[in-house]
Amino acid sequence: MSSRPLIPRPRTAAGKAAGLVGAALGVAAAVTAAGVATERALVRRLKADPSDPYAAEVFGQQRYDEAYRLEMPDGTDIHVEVVEPTHPVEGNPTVLLVHGFCLDMGTFHFQRKLLAERGEHRIVAYDQPGHGLSGRLESGEYDLDTLGRTLRRVIDEVAPEGPLVLIGHSMGGMTIMALAELFPEMFGDRVVGTVLMATSGGLLAETKLVAPALLGRVGSPVLYMAGNVTRYGGAVIDRARKSTTNVAWLLTRRYGFGTRKPSPALVSYVEQMNSRTSADTVTRYLRTIATHSRFPALAALAGTPVLVIVGDKDMITPVTHSEEIVRRLPHAEFVKIHDSGHVVMLEHADEVNAALIGFLGTCGREQA
Repeated sequence: MSSRPLIPRPRTAAGKAAGLVGAALGVAAAVTAAGVATERALVRRLKADPSDPYAAEVFGQQRYDEAYRLEMPDGTDIHVEVVEPTHPVEGNPTVLLVHGFCLDMGTFHFQRKLLAERGEHRIVAYDQPGHGLSGRLESGEYDLDTLGRTLRRVIDEVAPEGPLVLIGHSMGGMTIMALAELFPEMFGDRVVGTVLMATSGGLLAETKLVAPALLGRVGSPVLYMAGNVTRYGGAVIDRARKSTTNVAWLLTRRYGFGTRKPSPALVSYVEQMNSRTSADTVTRYLRTIATHSRFPALAALAGTPVLVIVGDKDMITPVTHSEEIVRRLPHAEFVKIHDSGHVVMLEHADEVNAALIGFLGTCGREQA
């Protein structure tokens, strides 16, 4: 996005407020940049950990049998990948993976890898609008209802028949709740199981899912101005983010993980997914995430198996959010994973995979 000279104009109240937002972003970028030299040596030392179990893991490259580009009514193109079962089991549900904010379908690297190796389930994964290989919204803000409808479109086009198990992480879980709110009849009919990982049904003003989510408390004018600042200067902010990757890496390590010494390779992988999400996309998701409240929609899941997974050191969507979901769905299986943060399915893949395989064994066959 190119920049252009600014034409001086009278400083209205709105103009001053917008200037404050821009100044705050500029100061934050300057302070961050000032710390790069200091942090570089620390990051280099942490990344050189010889005990990293995932140092040789190849992330971001998994096989698929088919790929689709689905055009949505708002003009965005959605990237979808499908892995067909090599050892299909009659009645086994299709597994549909829905990733979270500032990530992409690669979030489920280890789950997709395991399921593909077992070959008993069809796997569908897609990138949410503005993330990964999917297109960005041309104008306006992103909306969770639209994300729910996007999920419905993926189902209708790529998995139109047979039982489904939906797996959602963070904003992906919220997307599933939006689907349940819009199409409750699908649960128990098509959707025979739901996995909610590190997510929330509401109360997001108390989370750190989006650092500027506090803007949600001061209403639409500030959100509008912050959005404009980011749109007009998005390329500049994105370049600043790329130039301060050491700081971003440390922040990802601090807020995404719970283990004191997480795998440097995993931290780098998550940070890369974060950095590929543009500042423009981040800002245009702010309102819908900050105002998300869909506890009543959980009622649609009451008649089907539910698995809730959370890390006990999740700083983004704390354990209390998963506990509230389980309180409203008392039949749900609840797995709390020790020493894990927000990206629980990457940080403790073996434990998550064990819970997931056990859960899949309870879903679909009797309803097929």
